[in-house]
Amino acid sequence: MEITDRIFAFPWLDPAANNCNTYLLRSEKRILVDPGHHHLFQYVEDHLAGLSLSVRDIDVVIITHAHPDHMESVRQFMETSALIAVHQLEMEFVREMAPHYAETLGKRGFEPHLLLQEGDLRIGDIALQVVHTPGHSPGSICLYWPEEKALFTGDLIFNQGIGRTDLPGGNGQALKSSVRKASALDVEILLPGHGDVISGRDAVRKNFEDVENFWFAYI
Repeated sequence: MEITDRIFAFPWLDPAANNCNTYLLRSEKRILVDPGHHHLFQYVEDHLAGLSLSVRDIDVVIITHAHPDHMESVRQFMETSALIAVHQLEMEFVREMAPHYAETLGKRGFEPHLLLQEGDLRIGDIALQVVHTPGHSPGSICLYWPEEKALFTGDLIFNQGIGRTDLPGGNGQALKSSVRKASALDVEILLPGHGDVISGRDAVRKNFEDVENFWFAYI
């Protein structure tokens, strides 16, 4: 699904299996955000093929957070030249959870090439901002692309929903603070880890307001 001429969404629509939305940022470099579950990766490969691309055409894979439904497929890129990026705190969380993640990440384990921190991230001619948004997990991030006014939110916020806080590393108060932090950005396209993309500044703003007015009472 083409969102803009440089942003493509591979939305997961099958309710029979939990998997995340995957996004492709395409310019001088090709960036894949959240490749999803390993056993469901054919879905991403099919979408890439529809754009005349394969896994070997991806330059950077960015993980918004380290839950299996978002990051398991990093193993698909271990034999390619793609760089894998994850927030530094999230990588500490992965190491802490290593006994539970061993099967998820395969026998070789997982070490990223880039440990992200909050701030600017330039990849080719794509200038992103890494926004640390803990709450769903300790090192969860959003990616903000100011030029496109696009925000990739992982599992921070969805269309009329928010990420869970009852998993290891979750924190309700941190999630509230992160949602408010993200809501201050100038966003016209909100691209969540699950569910529908939200387009239009007013629609994005209303979604932040609706989430705070309804969901904040439950976390």
